[in-house]
Amino acid sequence: MHEIITLQLGQKSNYIATHFWNTQEAYFTYEEGDESLIDHDVHFRAGTAPDGTDTFTPRTLIYDLKSGFGSLRKVNALYEIEEPTAPQELWSVFHPNPRIGKVNSNRNGPTVVQREPVIQKNPYQQSLEQGSDLMPIVPDSVKYWSDFSRVFFHPKSIVQLNQLDVNPNLMPFETWDAGEELFSSIDKEHDILDRDLRTFIEEADQMQAIQIFASIDDAWGGFSAKYLDRIRDEYSKTTVAFWGSADELTSIPRVCRSVSLIVSNTDFISQDKLLIRGSNSARSTSEIASQASIFTPIVLPSETMPSYVTLGNASNWHKSALFSTALESMTLSSRLKFMNKSRMDFSELINCLNTNGRQNISMLQMSVHQSLMQIGSLNSSSPTETEISEQHTDMRLPSHSKHTEHSSVTNPLDLSKFDINFFPIQSSQKLRPEDSGEKNIFGQVEVHRLESEPTNKPDSGRGLDSQRARGAHGLSNIQKHTIPLPLPLTTSFPPIFPKAGPCLSLSTSLSTNTCIAEWLKKLQTIAKRAPSLDEREVLTNSLGEMAEAYEQGWDSGSDEDND
Repeated sequence: MHEIITLQLGQKSNYIATHFWNTQEAYFTYEEGDESLIDHDVHFRAGTAPDGTDTFTPRTLIYDLKSGFGSLRKVNALYEIEEPTAPQELWSVFHPNPRIGKVNSNRNGPTVVQREPVIQKNPYQQSLEQGSDLMPIVPDSVKYWSDFSRVFFHPKSIVQLNQLDVNPNLMPFETWDAGEELFSSIDKEHDILDRDLRTFIEEADQMQAIQIFASIDDAWGGFSAKYLDRIRDEYSKTTVAFWGSADELTSIPRVCRSVSLIVSNTDFISQDKLLIRGSNSARSTSEIASQASIFTPIVLPSETMPSYVTLGNASNWHKSALFSTALESMTLSSRLKFMNKSRMDFSELINCLNTNGRQNISMLQMSVHQSLMQIGSLNSSSPTETEISEQHTDMRLPSHSKHTEHSSVTNPLDLSKFDINFFPIQSSQKLRPEDSGEKNIFGQVEVHRLESEPTNKPDSGRGLDSQRARGAHGLSNIQKHTIPLPLPLTTSFPPIFPKAGPCLSLSTSLSTNTCIAEWLKKLQTIAKRAPSLDEREVLTNSLGEMAEAYEQGWDSGSDEDND
């Protein structure tokens, strides 16, 4: 089945992953004869609830602080069973403090049971559970990623980290070392791979990859690096795709001025914290990129967004939706059904990008087809007709109405510029087709998701031998995949594309190019400020060696595959 197992590490990544899973849920079809292009077994696992009901839940592990899960319970409605009520005589005393529960009197003295305040469910979640008319999500009401989640998770997927809830203000989870130490302490006590990951891996028939969502500019970078190191010890040949999110700085101190990290426009951050973030990003890149099969850093672009994007107050709900739109579309080929000619698993994607064996850091870009923003469906029946199925009674499905449109687009593959770049480098240094063309590109994979297959798209083979031949001759290795499956915009998706209909046609690109060398050199500048001399030398050497892979052996020319 070529399964993909997902690790979600930390709050930022859980926001992105929640949008990702909501999109996967929207691909399910329920009408007879309405077949999806997606192989749902890639990301979902079959199971059985305690009452014998069949379940289908994501192949994922979700790590967050206990308080970060919001109203989401570890055991949800699919798996809960009615527990017998404790005998009344066991509870003889009530504590006068309303925040403290009942007191159990015994011969060893009274035991006070403390209960945390109950987190109220978001109105959107309440309407989902009740099956009533869906309440619209108000941006200010989204306090947790679980507020807009549309899927049920297996209890084994929920991993609450209680260690950090003792007093997060006294022990902020900011430094790389803090994340590394937290992982080591938990792993020493429980063996995280045995406790959490191994079950998911062993139940997979033919695992395609492990994909990891994590932030790299805070302590989760250190946590992720240690986790990945353990994975490599146990599963050295497994493909690992790492999506590393970061916050962009609106004000950058002199030592960090070359590097783009992230923060909200309304937040004030001291230079010390900016340096910590920069150091975290440098260490994460050095440690994670050396272990991952492919490492893709993603930040919110610092330059002006295209007119078709509206981020509003740039909340985590909004920003993560934009990130998820790009990375979910970029990996769409990996979950297509096996006989689909546009199917491309992670190993094939990586082989296309990594032309010299050392190019595993990639740049993610995206552009929306504005001419198709009012058009789109999940299942097109012809090249010109768009049919959108009626809404199913299940309130956890996207809301659609039935109508027919006609497309006037003749060649959507003529998209020559990706106008949203998620790579962490200042806009003046970003790769732009109009001023640098393909001469700076080593490998590139484009995914164009449309309402239908273009009739004038050329066909050509794609194989590992031909990819290596292009790299040996200094040619850009470029592949294009067209998939007649626009992005479904669920009711949980924020209105960041205000002119879009129920679905969105867009194109994404993942590439290796010479801009990556520039970014790595700028991380070297930050690494030189590391407090430890030994750490400083190791880090700068590591980043420098990585940068060389994006400079050497280049000759102009290109060759393209279209699929």
